Amino acid sequence: MASAPSYQTDELIASDIDAYLALHQNKSLLRFITCGSVDDGKSTLIGRLLYDSKMIFEDQLAALEADSKRVGTQGQNIDFALLVDGLAAEREQGITIDVAYRFFATEKRKFIVADTPGHEQYTRNMVTGASTADLAAILIDARKGVLSQTRRHSYLVKLLGIRHIVLAVNKMDLVGYDQATFDAIVDDYRTFAESIGIESFTAIPLSGLAGDNIASRSDAMDWYAGPSLIEHLETVPLGTDAAQDRAFRLPVQWVNRPDLDFRGFAGMIASGVVRPGDAVRILPSGKTSKVARIVTMDGDLDQAVAGQSVTLTLTDEVDCSRGDVIATASSPPEVADQFKATIVWMAEDQLLPGRTYWMKIGTQTVGATVQPPDYAVDINTLAELSVKTLGLNDIGVAQLYTDRPIVFEAFSDGADLGGFILIDRATNATVAAGMLTYSLRRAQNVHWQAIDVTREAHAAQKGQNPKVLWFTGLSGSGKSTIANLVEKKLHALGRHSFLLDGDNIRHGLNKDLGFTDADRIENVRRIGEVAKLMADAGLIVLTAFISPFRAERELVRSMLPAGEFVEIFVDTPLAEAEKRDVKGLYAKARSGEIAHFTGISSPYEAPERPEVRVDTTRESPEAAAERIVEHIMGVWSPDL
Repeated sequence: MASAPSYQTDELIASDIDAYLALHQNKSLLRFITCGSVDDGKSTLIGRLLYDSKMIFEDQLAALEADSKRVGTQGQNIDFALLVDGLAAEREQGITIDVAYRFFATEKRKFIVADTPGHEQYTRNMVTGASTADLAAILIDARKGVLSQTRRHSYLVKLLGIRHIVLAVNKMDLVGYDQATFDAIVDDYRTFAESIGIESFTAIPLSGLAGDNIASRSDAMDWYAGPSLIEHLETVPLGTDAAQDRAFRLPVQWVNRPDLDFRGFAGMIASGVVRPGDAVRILPSGKTSKVARIVTMDGDLDQAVAGQSVTLTLTDEVDCSRGDVIATASSPPEVADQFKATIVWMAEDQLLPGRTYWMKIGTQTVGATVQPPDYAVDINTLAELSVKTLGLNDIGVAQLYTDRPIVFEAFSDGADLGGFILIDRATNATVAAGMLTYSLRRAQNVHWQAIDVTREAHAAQKGQNPKVLWFTGLSGSGKSTIANLVEKKLHALGRHSFLLDGDNIRHGLNKDLGFTDADRIENVRRIGEVAKLMADAGLIVLTAFISPFRAERELVRSMLPAGEFVEIFVDTPLAEAEKRDVKGLYAKARSGEIAHFTGISSPYEAPERPEVRVDTTRESPEAAAERIVEHIMGVWSPDL
């Protein structure tokens, strides 16, 4: 199909852009995604929607016509997919790789559509596009029927809580607009949809290339009595409509305190309706108050609803800060620190169970650790697979612990307090997205027991300040040798100490652990807990472990009061450590006899700012030990 001379965009865009923007300002906005198997026509469908809604400008149309002739798949006709497939690799391969967002509008509504990839290796991209969608259009090639990618994306759509689904049976022109073909596909899909809990969907036969049932009903399919695709998109209920029917929730983004006479709590209302005088509860503290005012730039409101950004003032002076949630007093969300969660892993590096990641949920940011997964889901067969970790694009179910209680709701009750992301603390890269299912209840008879003899009393009795001296370095660096010398000197000085050596601990407490990255993390965590207990008893604790990862060393540091954790980096080059290989471990690792060996087949992350650094190529173990003792006793020796 070539462009017609009569094709014109809205004249207001050129003549009065302010009037054009004002015309669309108050229209409702629907966000939706297109997904399905490779080459089902997702990009072509979006291109047709843009074309039929007159959202393509003259220069774009000219470029589209030229590109269609050069790299298109429709001969001399317009290839609408090129409007969306922006990456060079996408155009070369004829597939979608990244998520492409496009805006268009009709007389009744505005739309933002995300074209998501169909390949399994781009599952994370599809999840990203679906995270804010109210509706999913799942495309099926009428010639191929329901495929594994159709099932996979339908499962993800259900998992992500998208309630409105359009089954778009595309390329009907290539099967002669046959009703029996359409009916058979719909019946096949319905059987599968019911098996994964999809209760309803709207099936539409269409042709993205020819425009059948896109903007208007097609004469070629007079047997179809339902709406066109755009008619359905214009009338489907929005997510904000459903959110207004739920209990009031406002995650606090900012405390607005311009002067001593005003203190307000700003944020976007996640769900419900709020009015002045409403009783509210501040979580996680549980304090109650009432709404005094609803403040906006345009003046106070008598009512605010889900989706609006407002500032609330309260009748009482209550402690409330960023990350807290203001909620209906009679129906507040839960507060917990242990959860069952579904996790979509998005990073090239695997999940390390036991490692602490940053978790962002609503406006809250906390530390979170993921336990070894209960299982991973094969999203082609929906089978539950036994796994020890999660890799790129894997979906799994696991227990998740946070370092302090957070305000949450099950994802099925609201994405704002039920959906989260995990962030690597070292790189700040987003590594996973997840959905909280429910909290894990602790046993009600387990409580912290009050103890009269405090850690300060233990330290005073011994006449010393408790410390944890954390020796870290490669195997063969000299950690154990130096740590042993330090303890001998402390003992001679009458100090109370205890040495936890890596090899010795693996004979008892950690004998069930191997040397994978996950096991190394758990090894350090357990030692950290033991070292903390010993420091609580007033001891100077020495630990000699490779402890290869910065994140876990920082986790142990965070367990202790400021100044009690002393990181001692025994800095020995790999070549030098290999020369001292009295146990023959490096030789075995290089020959492949030992897997996951630090420095050879597993990484070592050197400390960036250790309290003490020992260069064993320039300083003897005896001199290093003397310097460390001087540091502990309060006499500083310069770093050699």
